[in-house]
Amino acid sequence: MPASVKEMIEAANAAVPRITPAEAREMIARGDTLVVDVRDAPEVEKTGKVAGAVHVSRGMLEFRADPETPYHDKAFDKDKTVIVYCASGGRSALSGKALKELGYGKVYNLGAFKDWAESGGEVEKPIDTGM
Repeated sequence: MPASVKEMIEAANAAVPRITPAEAREMIARGDTLVVDVRDAPEVEKTGKVAGAVHVSRGMLEFRADPETPYHDKAFDKDKTVIVYCASGGRSALSGKALKELGYGKVYNLGAFKDWAESGGEVEKPIDTGM
């Protein structure tokens, strides 16, 4: 059993392949890919998210991904390729490992949202409510 968050992330990184923004774009272009932003809502509201991504905060991921829970999100399908990302790659690594444990076979860690944005990846900006 891992004894620290660092060890948990190392184990997750060993189980879930890390991909580049270019590799993620290729996977998305092929279709049948679910992109999941596991950051907290204030982070997404501040920066936007990968275009077409589903936002599910890290704390709700297993509940949204498991079809046996009342919180299941139909966007989650174990036959799809799943790409997860967060602010730095730690939460997405842990998320990817959790998805694999739930039976998702094709799971990849994009890592940091800023790497996607800085590489020219398409971003959906937050809605300006004027407040």
